[in-house]
Amino acid sequence: MSRKNKIDPAEKVKIIERVLADEISATEAARLIGVDESSIRDWRNLYLSDGPSALMVQSNNKTYSKELKLQAVQEYLDGKSSQRDIVKKYHLRSSSQLRNWIKVYTTHGEIKSRTSGGGSYMRKARSTTPGERLAIVQDCLANDKNYGAMALKYQCSYQQVRNWVKRYEEMGSAGLEDRRGHRVGTMPSRTPEEEMRDRIAELERLNRDLQMENDLLKKVRELEMKDRYL
Repeated sequence: MSRKNKIDPAEKVKIIERVLADEISATEAARLIGVDESSIRDWRNLYLSDGPSALMVQSNNKTYSKELKLQAVQEYLDGKSSQRDIVKKYHLRSSSQLRNWIKVYTTHGEIKSRTSGGGSYMRKARSTTPGERLAIVQDCLANDKNYGAMALKYQCSYQQVRNWVKRYEEMGSAGLEDRRGHRVGTMPSRTPEEEMRDRIAELERLNRDLQMENDLLKKVRELEMKDRYL
C-alpha cells in the first residue's frame, strides 16, 4: 500500500534512474519507495518525456486544453493507442488523469477545460426524437459502433449512443421509444421481460382495486349495522 506522505522529488528521480539503468525492476522500486507500481510507471514516462525536472514539485498544476483532452480520449476509444502510450505522447502527469477524462467523456459526451489538468465539467445529454435516435444508431452501426465519433458528430453523449445501439439490437426500432412518464403496462411490451413486468403491474393494480372495493363494502356494512341500532 502507498505511503500517505509525499515522496521527495529527489528520491523519485533517484529511484527512476535506477529503474532506467535496469538496476531494479518497477515492482521492486515500488516496494522500496512505498508506492503503487503504476506510480513508478507514470514517473518513468514523465522522466523519459520531459527529463528529471518533470518529477520536481510543480508550483502550479499543469493545464490541458479541451482539444488535447478530446484527442487523447478519442485516440484511446478508437483503439489507436494504449493508455500508457497516450500518457507518454501527451506528457500527462499520470494514467489516472487520462482515465478520469475517459470516464467523464463516456458518461456525458463532452469535456471542457477548466483550470487544472484533471478538472472537467460536462454538458447534459440532449433530447432527441425517435427518428433522430434511429438515424444515429444506423450511422453508428455503419461505422463499426464508433460511439465516440457519433457522439461528436450528433452532439450527444457517448453513453446515449451506446444505450440506443444496445436497445436497437435487442428490440429494434421499438427500443428507441422514450417511455419516460408512461405508466408501466400502458404501452405494448417489447421483450419477454417487459411482458412479465407488465403482467405483474396489471395484477398489482387489480389487487389494489379489489382491496379498495372490499374496504368500501366493509364501510357500507358498518354504516348499515350502525343504522339498525339507532
